[in-house]
Amino acid sequence: MKVRLEHTTTSGTFSLDGESWQVENNVWVVGDDSECVLIDAPHEAQPILDIVDGRTVKAILCTHAHDDHVTVAGQLQHITGAPIRLHPDDEVLWRQSYPELDYQPLADGDAVKVAGIELQVLHTPGHSPGGVCFYAPSLTMAFTGDTLFQGGPGATGRSYSDFDTIIASIRNRLLGLPPNTAIHTGHGNSTSIGAEAAHLQDWIDRGH
Repeated sequence: MKVRLEHTTTSGTFSLDGESWQVENNVWVVGDDSECVLIDAPHEAQPILDIVDGRTVKAILCTHAHDDHVTVAGQLQHITGAPIRLHPDDEVLWRQSYPELDYQPLADGDAVKVAGIELQVLHTPGHSPGGVCFYAPSLTMAFTGDTLFQGGPGATGRSYSDFDTIIASIRNRLLGLPPNTAIHTGHGNSTSIGAEAAHLQDWIDRGH
């Protein structure tokens, strides 16, 4: 069966360091007619379940553990029985949302299999310590969470984030992917590796 990508957005809040912001998050679902994986679990379960439409959910993949990306991870796990997968370097952030709920750890180089393809795990810290991207070479696309957006890197002005680290992650882990690789982000519009690579020095100059 043919692999397909589906997408929805959900709206809610992101809270950290005693402040809250209204945000709209992307949710990406990769799979075929029988099974799928979810990439991030923000704000509301029902729009995500509508896309799942009764399929087997192989995993709930978290690009990182900021609360706007994991709001309904526990609820979706309860409904679908799927494991939550997260890089353990985001443990401190995860526990802010889920003091007692466990997850299965992701590691750099892991391969998550679904619908006959693999999503390769790339550890890309900077926006958060355990930030990861999921690269699907057979689909020529990557899911970058809040590591890389259209127009630049993710925010690094809050706790557990670092600008130099995110730039190194983008340079060393993402910009070496084929330039035509589609980039599907945690917020906002999609882009491509080639479109963003051209602006790396501009980001560095602005960041400093």
